[in-house]
Amino acid sequence: MSEPLLDLEDLRISFPAGPERLNAVRGLDLRIGAGETLCLVGESGCGKSLTAMSLMGLLPREAQVGAGRFRLLGRDMARARPRDWAGLRGRGLSMIFQDPMTSLNPVLGVGRQLTEGVIATGGLSRAAAEARAVELLERVGIARAASRLGQYPHQFSGGQRQRLMIAMALMSRPRLLIADEPTTALDVTIQAQILRLLAELQRDLGLGLLLITHDLGVVAAIADRVAVMYAGRIVETGPAADIFNAPAHPYTRGLMAAIPVPGRTPRGALLPAIPGRVPGLTGRLEGCAFRERCSVAVPACAVRAPQPAGAHRTECHLATEAAP
Repeated sequence: MSEPLLDLEDLRISFPAGPERLNAVRGLDLRIGAGETLCLVGESGCGKSLTAMSLMGLLPREAQVGAGRFRLLGRDMARARPRDWAGLRGRGLSMIFQDPMTSLNPVLGVGRQLTEGVIATGGLSRAAAEARAVELLERVGIARAASRLGQYPHQFSGGQRQRLMIAMALMSRPRLLIADEPTTALDVTIQAQILRLLAELQRDLGLGLLLITHDLGVVAAIADRVAVMYAGRIVETGPAADIFNAPAHPYTRGLMAAIPVPGRTPRGALLPAIPGRVPGLTGRLEGCAFRERCSVAVPACAVRAPQPAGAHRTECHLATEAAP
C-alpha cells in the first residue's frame, strides 16, 4: 500500500491566553490517500480552519504546534522550518481559501496572480505559465479565458472568483488540495456547480482533497470519508455512507437531526437544536467535551473514551447504545 499523502497523529495547536493557553486543537488524527476526498465537518469555532492553516504552515508565530506524527507528501513536517514549508506550498500542496475577495489582490490582474507563483517556484517561462493559466481557466468554466487574464477580480462574479481560486490552486499541479469552505458565500446553484467541478477535478487529476465545511449537504455530495470535529477533537470518523446511515456519536446525530428532510420535515416546523454552548478551551479539558450538551451522558463521560480500531471510529462510551 502506498504512503498516504497526509498522515497526521495527535496534532495539537494552542495560543497564549493570559496566564493559560487556549487549546484550539487537542489531539487530532487525519489520514488522506491519493484520489480520496475527506470532509472535515463541525460547527464554527471547532478548529477546522486552524487545522487547514497548520497543514499549510501558515499559523501565526504565537501558535504552538506539536504532533506525534506529521507526514505530508512523504516528508516529516513535525519539526519543519519555514523553508521546509516553502518547499511544499505551491508545489505539491495547495489551498482554496474561504473568501476570494480577501484572497485575491484587487489591484493586480488575475493573469499575474495566477502565474507569478509557478514562475517563481516551478521554473516555467511566462508564456508557458500563461498557457497553463488559460487552460485551467477554461477547465473551470471561465469563457474567453485568454482575453480575461488582464482583468481584475472585481470584474468577475462571485462564482467566477471562486473558480479563479480553484484554478490558482491547481496551477502548481498539487497532489493534495485543501479547500476551506469554498462554497460558503455562494448561492445554491453556483455552490452545486463548484462542488461538481471539484469532484471532476479530483477524479480526473487523482488529487487528495481535504474539504472543510459545516454544511452536511456539501459532505453528502462529495465525500469518500468524513471526520466530525468538536471542540478541537475528531469525535467520529468513517466512510461517508456509514456516517450518514448510522451516526454513532451524539454530536454527529445532533448535526444530522438539524437537517430538514424533503417530504418528511413539515413546512414551518422548528428543527431540533443542540442545547448549550461549546466549552471553553483554556486550561486542561478532561473527558468528553460534549458531555454537558449531551442527552445520554453518564458519569463515565468525565473520562475520555478511546476510539476503537476500524474504518468507523467513534469517541464515545455509549456509541453502541446511542446509535439508532
